[in-house]
Amino acid sequence: MKRGFSLKSRLYMLLLICVVPLTILLAYLLIMTNKISSEYDGIVRRITKANAYNINFKEDMDYVMYIIVVNSERAEELVDTEQPHRMIQAAREVFGELYEEADSEYAANRLSSILKSLDTLEDRVEEIEKDALVTGLYETNMERLDLNIRVLTELIQEQIQYYIYYETTNMEELRMGIRADVESAITAITVILVLILLGAWMVSRRIVRGITEPIQRLCEAAQAAGSGDFAIRAQDEELDELSVLNSSFNQMVEEIGHLVEDIRVEELNLRAAELRVLQEQINPHFLYNTLDNIIWLAESKDTEQVVRMVSSLSSFFRTTLSKGREFITVKEEEQHIRSYLEIQQFRYRDILEYEIAIPEELYEYEIIKLTLQPLVENALYHGIKNKRGGGHIRVSGALCQDVMIFKVQDDGIGMDGARLAQVCAMLRDGEPEQEETGGFGLFNVNQRIQLNYGREYGLKIQSTYGQGTEIWVRIPCRAEKIKRKRNISKKITPFEENTAKL
Repeated sequence: MKRGFSLKSRLYMLLLICVVPLTILLAYLLIMTNKISSEYDGIVRRITKANAYNINFKEDMDYVMYIIVVNSERAEELVDTEQPHRMIQAAREVFGELYEEADSEYAANRLSSILKSLDTLEDRVEEIEKDALVTGLYETNMERLDLNIRVLTELIQEQIQYYIYYETTNMEELRMGIRADVESAITAITVILVLILLGAWMVSRRIVRGITEPIQRLCEAAQAAGSGDFAIRAQDEELDELSVLNSSFNQMVEEIGHLVEDIRVEELNLRAAELRVLQEQINPHFLYNTLDNIIWLAESKDTEQVVRMVSSLSSFFRTTLSKGREFITVKEEEQHIRSYLEIQQFRYRDILEYEIAIPEELYEYEIIKLTLQPLVENALYHGIKNKRGGGHIRVSGALCQDVMIFKVQDDGIGMDGARLAQVCAMLRDGEPEQEETGGFGLFNVNQRIQLNYGREYGLKIQSTYGQGTEIWVRIPCRAEKIKRKRNISKKITPFEENTAKL
């Protein structure tokens, strides 16, 4: 079975295509920015340090040394005589640090010259301070002040300015380098973004096609299944998720196909059962015998009995046909069995007595047509007729919660244990007898009840040989007409169509 990347894996791949290059690009930009910032900060810091001595160092040093020379005796009162040494030491430390950080030979030479000049300046300061206290050296010290101190500070200031100029030049070079780096970065970013967009577009297009096309095929399969083609199957896909979905769809369609086939078989069985019941009710022997009795009564001028017989026969067939309806009310079913028993009582008046005790509270509920009448007929032909002497048939009903319980009871010949077990097995297993021995009508009624209401409803039979038989019918209460909803259209036979017209 073909398998590819899962949808989750493909989305992760798309994420990596976008994130990894962007992360590298961001890291590059951060490193470049940090480098430029560091170089810029270093130049500015060095210029700032050097510039601090470029402005005040010469003036402060010349002024303090002039006071020392001119007012040698009162110098300590006028100025801090240690200040020149501190200024030189501070300058030495600053430019020494700059010397250690020098990144070119030119900068190192300039800083080295400044440090040497500071050393020389310190020597000259010490000489002037020592000679300033000696009487008669004023002219000499003034000359030294001009030639040594002021010239050295001028030299140091000039060297500092050269160094500052050098660092400023470096800043310009840095600016040009930054511009070049920025242009390179813009070019690199543009290329990378184009590649990212191109890769993301190609991968996302493949992912979208890998999702939408299988879903489209699945939709087409679902439409075909919705139209009744349960043989349709969704093809296997590369994506694991869609493969699972298609597999589940195939299982569902297969199960639906089986269910529809089962429903179709149930429909056929139900229609066949209904047709058999209808055919049994329109029994030519029963009709011929009844008509013969009517003719005999007419010849005997017994008009009242003729009217009763014709009325009962008309009521019997009216309910039997019932304009093709499958469900009738309990009241109509009661009238049906009453008409049947009235007709049969005329024929078997010496052996047949009956009683119908169905409470009126059940009248408005619906029942499958021809549910109780076949049971009454079975009680008459296989119970009462096979027993010597007369017999009694009683039909009763009761309401138990949401279930109607009907009982057809006779005191006929009954059944022995073997026969009772055979009939119960027939009702339980749903397989009719091959011979017409009285159980076929029971099977037919039980089958129709269970096909319409479910396996939990149907017939229960109890019989004792020589004493009689009791049949219980269990049906759910339904006050409104039941509309059977099936996925398979019913085929109406010509016989059913004709009976419906009647």
